[in-house]
Amino acid sequence: MLEKTTRINFLYDFYQSLLTPKQRSYMEMYFIEDFSLGEISETKQVSRQAIYDNIRRTEEMLEEYEDKLMLYQNFLERQKLIQDLEIELQEQPNPSIRTIVERLKELE
Repeated sequence: MLEKTTRINFLYDFYQSLLTPKQRSYMEMYFIEDFSLGEISETKQVSRQAIYDNIRRTEEMLEEYEDKLMLYQNFLERQKLIQDLEIELQEQPNPSIRTIVERLKELE
């Protein structure tokens, strides 16, 4: 469950601008602020089932965006490459490559 939540949070970070304000609100309350479905339902004055359905549909949308755009997958690959470079730099220090790695990390 924690892995799924982490993945959804990353997908949300990458694709939130493609969601409606209502979708963003429900996702933030549920995944970031850790509200229960009941708490969101009370706050928004909408049925618990409506909240659940909206969150599940939004999760599916985020996964579809990722299937097409692969922003999260590319992010993970970049992180792995940076990590590999840092290991290499420990074995063979190179100041110019260290600078490049630091700049890459800043971009992330």
